[in-house]
Amino acid sequence: QVQLVESGGGLVQVGGSLTLSCTASESIFNGNVMGWYRQGPGKQRELVARIFSSSSTTYADSVKGRFTISGDNAKNTIYLQMNSLKPEDTAVYYCFKLNYRAQIYWGQGTQVTVSS
Repeated sequence: QVQLVESGGGLVQVGGSLTLSCTASESIFNGNVMGWYRQGPGKQRELVARIFSSSSTTYADSVKGRFTISGDNAKNTIYLQMNSLKPEDTAVYYCFKLNYRAQIYWGQGTQVTVSS
């Protein structure tokens, strides 16, 4: 069973920055896709960003230019650098890992609150 441990959430003012981390119990690459979903109050879960084994990345339109996803295979950790935060970024952020067997694993979630 793969375990994902998230950290880095918190309270930040509009325009501020936060970096989320997600550490896996096994390699983050080797045919995997990792990334972040988020779920805001009263909203559906939304895919925020993904990073592939090739290190290519994708982003939701709502975060392009503000968020950056990256990975450190030596630390089995991915990061989500979030800049220019807006109130609508307030959500619980969930890390996920999808392997080549199409098995998906989830972190416990970390709260990000952007106050105005």
